[in-house]
Amino acid sequence: MRDEIGPIFDDLMFAPLFPARGQPAESPWRLALITVMQFVEGLSDRQAADAVRSRIDWKYALSLELIDPGFDASVLCEFRARLVDGGTGPALLDAMLARFKESGLLRARGQQRTDSTHVLAVVRSVNRLEFVGETLRAALNTLALVEAGLARWFDFLRLV
Repeated sequence: MRDEIGPIFDDLMFAPLFPARGQPAESPWRLALITVMQFVEGLSDRQAADAVRSRIDWKYALSLELIDPGFDASVLCEFRARLVDGGTGPALLDAMLARFKESGLLRARGQQRTDSTHVLAVVRSVNRLEFVGETLRAALNTLALVEAGLARWFDFLRLV
């Protein structure tokens, strides 16, 4: 992501959210990117903070050193509260869209599908494939039980 798209956010975007004096403990552009990555992977704040601490792919995307200790999960909650209070949420989306257009991932005036019928069709076919696999597994388990029962029955008949 970092190599192909480059930087999406910068700290100047978030300057109005922080006091004029002092410096935030974590870089706001990193927190914004962590928030996006957290949403994409469906992680809680604690899981996202753990990913920043332990996952090399996250450290690379965030331009962190491998020995970076990370931060407390409460930092993400506080950052999101600042985004909401400052009304900066739409600016994140606008910055991402602008960067994606610059990278050629989105075309201006291109035809975009707004419905998800093609996604639902793929999910439906995968779901059917899983049903077939589960049915096959259940049938094989039943056959294994029947075969084991028949083997015991034949062993019994041989003893008699």
